[in-house]
Amino acid sequence: MEINNEIILEQIKLAKKGSQSAFNFLLDNFWNEVYAFQLKRVKDEYEAEDITIETFSKAFDKIDTYKKKYVFRTWLITISKNIQIDKIRKKNASVHIQSTDTSDEQVKKIPDDAPTPEDTLITKQNLAELLQYIKQLKPHYQEIINLRYFQEMSYLEIAKHLDETISNVKVRLLRARKLLSEIIKQNHSY
Repeated sequence: MEINNEIILEQIKLAKKGSQSAFNFLLDNFWNEVYAFQLKRVKDEYEAEDITIETFSKAFDKIDTYKKKYVFRTWLITISKNIQIDKIRKKNASVHIQSTDTSDEQVKKIPDDAPTPEDTLITKQNLAELLQYIKQLKPHYQEIINLRYFQEMSYLEIAKHLDETISNVKVRLLRARKLLSEIIKQNHSY
């Protein structure tokens, strides 16, 4: 299926209504562009990934402010660029104050309701197999999967534990689940 502007606008409309699959669609289709943009700027994989996660976190929190007169990709890149500039300013000023202007209500708008391949594996008790797949993830993704699914922490508990915002935790977990799902799909045919 070719991704055209109409499909993107339809997914944005669904995301504004809280559709998890629409958020997944937007993340899947724009992650690489935002990540590549940041990688060229910061020249560090981990920092580029962190900024990309923050970009999607902020974009999903502010999705209601998106206007279709703007190209969605450009809107995301602008958010990403601003986050990166803010990080440089904070680093240069040696001020490490973590702040967010998202309310708990906005963060709660990103639902988590669809069972995924990794959820299916957990329910089938294929724990040893699942653990092998999880070990293929980067350590910070392993940690968030562990906290959410094995220690059964809430988003709030994970955010406190990792000293992150709830929205960053949700996006990082969404990305970890996507990567884990890809690993599982490569090894299983459902």
